[in-house]
Amino acid sequence: MENATRDPSPPGLSGLWLPLITPFLEGALDEASTRRLIAHYLEEPVDGLILAATTGEGLTLDDAEVERLVAVSAGMVAEMGRALPLYLGLSGSDTRKLLKALARTADWPIEGYLIACPYYSRPSQAGLFQHFDALAEGCDKPIVIYNIPYRTGVNLENETLLRLAKHRNIVGLKDCCADATQSFELLRDRPKDFAVLTGEDALYYSALVQGADGGILASGHVMTADFAGIRTRLLEGDQPAALRDWQRLSPIPRLLFSEPSPAAVKYWLWRSGLIASPEVRLPMTPATEALAQKIDREIAQSVPSGLIP
Repeated sequence: MENATRDPSPPGLSGLWLPLITPFLEGALDEASTRRLIAHYLEEPVDGLILAATTGEGLTLDDAEVERLVAVSAGMVAEMGRALPLYLGLSGSDTRKLLKALARTADWPIEGYLIACPYYSRPSQAGLFQHFDALAEGCDKPIVIYNIPYRTGVNLENETLLRLAKHRNIVGLKDCCADATQSFELLRDRPKDFAVLTGEDALYYSALVQGADGGILASGHVMTADFAGIRTRLLEGDQPAALRDWQRLSPIPRLLFSEPSPAAVKYWLWRSGLIASPEVRLPMTPATEALAQKIDREIAQSVPSGLIP
């Protein structure tokens, strides 16, 4: 395993990152809405975007759609003139296929990858280590590992992760391990140049207080400045204010995840005029009428304070 020294801090791998939703219109990739979304978030305090990941319904996109999504997004970033890193979400249980995906996307205008642990096959820790080590050896871009055992069926243990963190191309973790002790011990024991971002929207404040570098939050699509502001207040040393803000903001993740994501986020963005349709692809289904009504009420309450897009 390559163990060369990497830069002390991966560029931009901190703060608020969005696992960007993928807009659809009449079953196809909605490029106009994608451009509108990118333009909007380039004006917001967002530190990076992840394309075609879980929230982006990446498993329902074909290769041509993913390539087009990246091209459209990168084109808008270049047009707007703001240096916003784009990472590509990848997942799968065949190391060889993922290596081919890394080779196929090597020249794409992305800064790195978010790669989930292999799902369903439930490899051993030795298998997980060899899987990610092979991927890191097979590309020249930084990799953020996505550990989410309640989706994949396997937990990447800290001992294994810390071994992987020695590789110069493995620069961070999206942490959804659902084990408070494991998360705390990782933040305590990680190398200084290894980033940890929580992927648990409801635990965002707690993760930041314990030392996480930020979050990859689907909820950050809405009330974006407020989510970013929690971390800003903590960095400024004003924890009481951050806690007050979080107490006010914390119902939003609960609302947006009350049904399978990203249906609720898409409905909110549609009602806010940022995307042309709240469409999702099967097996995801649209927000129910009951949830839609709750979101409409939340939007109506938020408009006066400028908290929605």
